[in-house]
Amino acid sequence: MTLCAAIQMVSSPDVAANLQAAGELIAAAAAKGAKLVVLPENFALMGLHELDKVKVKEADGSGPIQDFLAATARQHAVWIIAGTMPIAAQAEEKVRAACLVYNDRGERVARYDKIHLFDVSVPETGEVYRESASIEAGQERVVVDTPFGRIGLAVCYDLRFPEFFRTMSQEGVDILVFPAAFTAATGAAHWEVLLRARAIENLCYAIAPNQGGLHGNGRKTFGHSMVIDPWGAVQDCHAEGPGFALADIDLTRLSQVRGAFPVLNHRRFNCE
Repeated sequence: MTLCAAIQMVSSPDVAANLQAAGELIAAAAAKGAKLVVLPENFALMGLHELDKVKVKEADGSGPIQDFLAATARQHAVWIIAGTMPIAAQAEEKVRAACLVYNDRGERVARYDKIHLFDVSVPETGEVYRESASIEAGQERVVVDTPFGRIGLAVCYDLRFPEFFRTMSQEGVDILVFPAAFTAATGAAHWEVLLRARAIENLCYAIAPNQGGLHGNGRKTFGHSMVIDPWGAVQDCHAEGPGFALADIDLTRLSQVRGAFPVLNHRRFNCE
């Protein structure tokens, strides 16, 4: 078994302050025995304006945010899946929302760029989001091999597209991760039910770190970071404010569940 942590933050417009907060939470999770920690979407910056992320973008492989992640993973001997951070895009006025994976030696082993962008008007609240104004969408799914199992990477709005994860399931994922900054309104309505559905239908673990509180830009995020087992049971949940959910990833239990309830072997239609 491997202990994992879904880190919850209330990120601000100050990158340095956010990195300090992330470092403290990672250290606390590692002190409790976590070997895999997952940071939420926008962990390094929740800007006052949509284009603020463009001002702090980094070249791929170089920059203070990436240096922090590598050093922190190495210092605490943990694997870090780093929510999203702004990486330079092809379009000068945009960024890629990159989810980076570092091993316990501080080496980067994978990168996923958020594919589904949150361009919506939230019913009942009047909130409007247009991520495509500042983010260039990724194109490739990413599944990474780790000592804890095969992990499928996803970010926030990706959660609403079940075919995305079914394709990953066909690639043999054991764990899905969902770093997010779900709004308070959409989170209250859909966060847990969607996460549990993705875990149940793919018979896998789900690690879901979320932003969770009131941010400097006036946005309120839902929190309730959680770890869910392959039967859809919530193993741990951190409801509000900074902190983390902590739970075991048990590949023996995963194998037992899949063996007793072989729904993945009963599929009659495959995703292309």
